Parts: sequence; C-alpha cells; structure tokens
Amino acid sequence: MPIYEYEHDAGRGDNCPQRFELLQSMGDSPLQCCPQCGLPCHRVISSFATISGGRGTLSPRNLERLGFTQFKRAGDGRYEKTFGEGPDTIGKS
Repeated sequence: MPIYEYEHDAGRGDNCPQRFELLQSMGDSPLQCCPQCGLPCHRVISSFATISGGRGTLSPRNLERLGFTQFKRAGDGRYEKTFGEGPDTIGKS
C-alpha cells in the first residue's frame, strides 16, 4: 500500500502538522478531512524515492540478467527486440 501525503486546507488542529502522511490502499478515496482534528485537507503530490547507480539500476544488462525482454522503437509503429526472449519485432507488419 502506498503512503499518501495530505495537507490541511486553511486551519489545523493544535497537535496536527500542516502536512501529514497516511498509508492507504490505492482504491481508497482521498481524505476530505484530517483523521486527527477533523478539519478539511487534501491530497498533495509528493516526491518519491528513486534508485540511481549501483546494483538497483534498470540497465539493459541487469534487465536481461533478470529475464526481461526489451524492445526499442524502430519507426512506423514497430519495435525491435534488443534482448530477451520473444519475437524479433512487434507492432505493424
């Protein structure tokens, strides 16, 4: 389940931060009111963690090692396989 970030609209409770995080299912509707103070709030777009460099990268070598197939755009709606299993091309014939 993802962690969503919320922000109070105008006011907030004495013990509430301006922004707070909440673990929710992706199918849950966004909150309209803070669960702690009951005042209006809204979901905000927040940053997310990324992996750069090192063992966690999605480099072609790592993708192939993990059993993925990669296709690159060849033009006219066609894609050509660069590595992995599957057809040599996909898309328009």
